[in-house]
Amino acid sequence: MEMRDYPYWITLAHLPNWKTARIYNLLVDIGYNHNTSFEDFFSRDISTLKKDFALSSKESEDILRARDNLQNNSFLAEELISERVELVSFDSPEYPITLRNNLGTKYSPPLLYAKGNTKLFFEDKIAIVGSRNVSDKGAEFTKHIARKCASENKVVISGYARGVDKIALETAIENNGMGIVILPQGIMTFKSGFKKLYKYIIEGRVLVVSTYPPKAGWSVGFAMGRNVYLYGLAEEIYVAESDNKGGTWSGAIDGLRKGRKIFVRKATSEEKCANNELIAKGAIAVDDFGNIIKGTRNYDKGAIQKTFFEIQ
Repeated sequence: MEMRDYPYWITLAHLPNWKTARIYNLLVDIGYNHNTSFEDFFSRDISTLKKDFALSSKESEDILRARDNLQNNSFLAEELISERVELVSFDSPEYPITLRNNLGTKYSPPLLYAKGNTKLFFEDKIAIVGSRNVSDKGAEFTKHIARKCASENKVVISGYARGVDKIALETAIENNGMGIVILPQGIMTFKSGFKKLYKYIIEGRVLVVSTYPPKAGWSVGFAMGRNVYLYGLAEEIYVAESDNKGGTWSGAIDGLRKGRKIFVRKATSEEKCANNELIAKGAIAVDDFGNIIKGTRNYDKGAIQKTFFEIQ
């Protein structure tokens, strides 16, 4: 992406009340179907937008209103550049293939804000997810999987929330591993987090990513939306501990509906968690060390590929 295009990408990626798929289709229409510049696109009036880009009256009006934000987004782009934040568009060779393959054009964010080593997008990536109020057993499982990731050069994907997310990232880092942090907020509002992670970002071992407007604060909606990208970026997903509602549960259920392989720590009968409910719904049961439990209902030796951690 040319730096002069940053303001246009920022403006179009966050069109208010536009669904991701609609934004994606418009960007494809501008850059590929019409092979026109952003400057030319934004110079058009409502009638031309409707005619050439098949936009509705409301959509055309949205574009004209968005045009008023271009100057502010030019200043914002300069701030991002000064803070060494890279903009990765969906058509960039740096855009993670895993995300595009898992989410498709309907849900893949058209623009990523990234600070750190973007080469981590193309390493083997594992999401370790679970409760904020994780039990000791869930925490130990998380640490074990994170240590295995570090020893085998797998990247841990983290939402940087209290509980499993932070335990997974911190354990990987402590063991000379790598991590990708997916933010539930704009990348420019993560200042305290950058202070803690600065050393590892400089070393190329941590990458921080946001899909939201750069100056947006944390919100519940963003946190729930972030989980979609966290799951989507991973080749494999390990659930340390889940309640029967909330982000971990909904993310796992959504993954199962989409045919993703979700590996869930099998809980004991004394534990008060919903892990075994997820297994009953189709998740793959694993033991405390992340190995598939053979003989359980969802184990199929012919259908399930070996996990990163299954013993030969």
